[in-house]
Amino acid sequence: MSPSHGAEDSGTEAPHDGAVVYDLAAECSLDAVSEDELYLATVNGVVEYGVFVDLSEQVSGLVHDSNLVGSYDVGDEFIVELGEVRENGDLSFREVQLADYAVETVDRDDLTTVDELDDALGDNVSLEGTVVQVKQTGGPTIFQVRDDTGVVPCAAFEQAGVRAYPDVELDDIVRLTGVVETRDGALQVEVDSLDALDGEDADAVEQRLDAALEAAAAPHDVDPLVEWPAFEKLHDDLETVARRLRRTVLEGRPIRMRHHADGDGLCASVPLQYALRQFIAETYEDPDAPRHLLKRLPSKAPFYEMEDVTRDLNFALEDRERHGQKLPLLLMLDNGSTEEDTPAYRNLAHYDVPIVVVDHHHPDPEAVEGLVEEHVNPYLHDEDYRITTGMMCVELARMIYPDVTDQVRHVPAVAGISDRSEGEAMPDYVELANEEGYDEDDLRDIGEALDYATFWLKYDDGREFVNDVLNVACDDRERHEELVDFLATRAERDVDEQLDAAMSHVEHEALDNGAHLYRIDVENHCHRFTYPAPGKTTGKIHDRKVQETGDPVITIGYGPDFAVLRSDGVRLDIPEMVVELIEEVDGGGVSGGGHLVVGSIKFVKGMREQVLDALVEKMADAEIDEELQSSMALPDGE
Repeated sequence: MSPSHGAEDSGTEAPHDGAVVYDLAAECSLDAVSEDELYLATVNGVVEYGVFVDLSEQVSGLVHDSNLVGSYDVGDEFIVELGEVRENGDLSFREVQLADYAVETVDRDDLTTVDELDDALGDNVSLEGTVVQVKQTGGPTIFQVRDDTGVVPCAAFEQAGVRAYPDVELDDIVRLTGVVETRDGALQVEVDSLDALDGEDADAVEQRLDAALEAAAAPHDVDPLVEWPAFEKLHDDLETVARRLRRTVLEGRPIRMRHHADGDGLCASVPLQYALRQFIAETYEDPDAPRHLLKRLPSKAPFYEMEDVTRDLNFALEDRERHGQKLPLLLMLDNGSTEEDTPAYRNLAHYDVPIVVVDHHHPDPEAVEGLVEEHVNPYLHDEDYRITTGMMCVELARMIYPDVTDQVRHVPAVAGISDRSEGEAMPDYVELANEEGYDEDDLRDIGEALDYATFWLKYDDGREFVNDVLNVACDDRERHEELVDFLATRAERDVDEQLDAAMSHVEHEALDNGAHLYRIDVENHCHRFTYPAPGKTTGKIHDRKVQETGDPVITIGYGPDFAVLRSDGVRLDIPEMVVELIEEVDGGGVSGGGHLVVGSIKFVKGMREQVLDALVEKMADAEIDEELQSSMALPDGE
C-alpha cells in the first residue's frame, strides 16, 4: 500500500522503509499510540497552518505545516508518527513518507472489564458487552452494558431527552469507548463511541459472554442447614431454580416475586429477596439496580388471581416502555401450583414472561405443565407440605448468595412453626434457632407478628418493616424484639376479641366416622374487615376445639360463596373433594384446593347449602387416623 493522492515523493528512501504502519480501529484510544510507531491518519480539517487528522474516533491531532510534506483535502489518508502530547492533552503529529511498508490493523485497545473500572477512574476505556437495558432520561440515554464480569451504566448524550444511538437496542452486542466517571457515588462510563457489532465480531463476543454467563450463573454449593433425607430429594430442583434466578439477574431481566401473604410466604420471600438484592448489587454498578430489577408482592389469595396478573402485566409493560427493561420473570412462592393459577398463567403466555414456582401446596402438575418453566414442590417427590416453602427458599437463597446464611438461620423454624410442620427435621430447625437466641415461644410470636403485619399491609410488601419483624437484614435486634412483642400481643388481643364474639355461634355435629364437625358462618358471626381474617379465624376456632376434645376434628368456616376447611385426625383429601364436588354439584360453580387436610373452596352463593351438604357427606365417609391428630395440624392463616 502507498500513501493516498496528494503526497509528494522526496526522491530518497525514508529511514522507515519496510516498517509496519498501524491502522487504528475506531474505538482505539491514545493508549494504543506510541512515539516510535507509524499510523495511518485521515484528514478531518484543513487550516492555514496545517491539517487536523484522526487516527481513530478517540485519537485526533494537528500536523503542523512545518511537519507536513504533501498537500491534502478532507478525507485523504497519509502516514504520521506522534510528535508531542502537550500538557493540555492536544496532540501533534509529523508526516512520514514511505516507499515500502505493510499495514497492520489494530482492532481495539486492550479491553477493560467492568470489575476493573474502579482502577480506571478518569481513564478512557474500551468495553465489549451486551445491552441489557436502554433507558432514556431527561438528559442522556443510559445503556446498561454487561460484559464477562458485571453490568455498568453507560451514558450517551445526543441532546437533552433525545435518544442517542437509536439503532442500538436491547440484547445487541456492542463495543464502546468512554471515560470512567462517578455519578451519585457510583461508576458510570461517559460514552464517546458506541457501535453494535455484527457478523463474526458479534459472534465471537457473544460466545465469550455466554461462557462467562454460564459460569457466573452457577449456584453455590452449600451444605443444607440441617440434614433431612426428605429434603435432599428437592436439592437438584432448587439448584436448577437458583441457577435460573442468577442467570435472570445477569441477563438484566427483572424478577417479579409473588408470594402468599402469610407467615410461610414471608419466610420464603424475604430471605430470597435479600439474597437476590445482594447478588444484584454485587453484579451491577448502578446502585438503583436492586430496586428496578426485583419486586416482592404479596398475594392475599392462595392462588394467582386475574386481578394480580393484570396488575403485574400492566406494570411490566409500563416499565418496558419507560425504563427500557425486558419483561420480567414471575417467581411464585408458597403459591402457584394449582389449576386455579392457570387462567392467570395463560394470560402471561401472550408475553415473554417465564414462570418459576416454588410451593408446597398440593399441586395439579398436569394443569400447570407447559405453563411454568420450573416447578419445585415436595409432592412431586412423594413428600408433602411438611417441607414448607420457607424451608426451601432459605436454602435457595443460600445457593444464590451464601453470605445471607447468618441472617436466616432461624427462618426455617419460623416457617415450620407458622405452618404447623411436623416434619422430622423440625427439632433440628428449632435447635438451630435456639443457637441464635430464639426459643419456641419467640418463633411462634414472630410468626404471629408476621401474619398480623401483613394483614394490615394488605398489598404493600412493607419491605423494611417486615425485614425488622423477621430479623433479616435488620441492624437492631432490640428493635426487632420490641416489634415482635408489640405485634404478637396485638394479634393475640384481636384473636381473643374475635373468638369471644364467634364461639357461641359455632355449631357442632358428630359425624358417622366419629369425628367432630364444627361449623360457623364467619360472614355473619365474626367481625369483618379486621384481624383475624376468615381463614385465620376458622383456624383459631379449630385449634381451640382440637385442644378441648383431643379427638378428630373438622372445622368449616363459611361465608356466602366460600368455605375454609381445617382437619385434624381425619384422612381428608381436599383437592380431590373439590374435583368430585365440581362433577357432582351441578351449577355449584365449585373451585378451590389447598393441602390434603386444609384448604378453601368457592361456589356460587345460591348453591351454598347443596355444596356444604355434599362436602359434609364426604367428610363423614373419610377415614379416621389417630396419628394425624397432631401430625396433620396445619397453618391457621391459609
